[in-house]
Amino acid sequence: MSDAVADVSETADVSDAAGAADVPETAAAAGQPEKEAKAEAEKEAEASPTAGLPLRPALEAVLMVVDEPVTAEHLAKVLDRRPREITDALRELSDEYTVQGRGFDLRHVAGGWRFYTRAAYAPAVEGFVLDGQQSRLTQAALETLAVVAYRQPVSRSRVSAVRGVNCDGVMRTLLQRGLIAEAGTEDGTGAILYRTTNYFLERMGLRGLDELPELAPFLPDADAVEGESQEGVPSFDVDDET
Repeated sequence: MSDAVADVSETADVSDAAGAADVPETAAAAGQPEKEAKAEAEKEAEASPTAGLPLRPALEAVLMVVDEPVTAEHLAKVLDRRPREITDALRELSDEYTVQGRGFDLRHVAGGWRFYTRAAYAPAVEGFVLDGQQSRLTQAALETLAVVAYRQPVSRSRVSAVRGVNCDGVMRTLLQRGLIAEAGTEDGTGAILYRTTNYFLERMGLRGLDELPELAPFLPDADAVEGESQEGVPSFDVDDET
């Protein structure tokens, strides 16, 4: 009887010892992935200084120094984040600025993101920047720019045909201001073609040309307008309105 009790006691002691030995080993095994993940995160942070930065303040810092709209993909590369994460954060910031009524706005324009003055505070900005000077486009320039925008790529002669006046001077003004640019030559005639630029989209607050108002159906067909082409003919009749 005593021998049986001794055997049971010894068996229990062995089982308890085995269980005690298993507990720390299991805990260590469970904590291993966590340690590895932490070590990996620290390694990534060391490799990329921007990875550990708070995302929204980092975005604000970068956007403060850009001089043209920057894409979410570019920001993701700079900040070592996923593009989707960047896009969500940018939209949240934009909504937050609107709710708070900030004097600036974060907009998605011309394929990228950039800070802009909120429209309600435009008079204050104009008063500071212009200081009495006017730099608005004339009516002639606006009409010419509209023709290029809706007919692009288009030659100067066709723009002149649509407007009914020589547009050489106005076209030069638009080129100098970066609102239009050359876009190759026309088949057959060799005339230089023009298109609007990303700067045009920025100034108009458009994401792309597909957001232009539906005005094209109301413009006359340039092919049906009579008139000799003035492309390549020196013009000294500069529009006084420019």
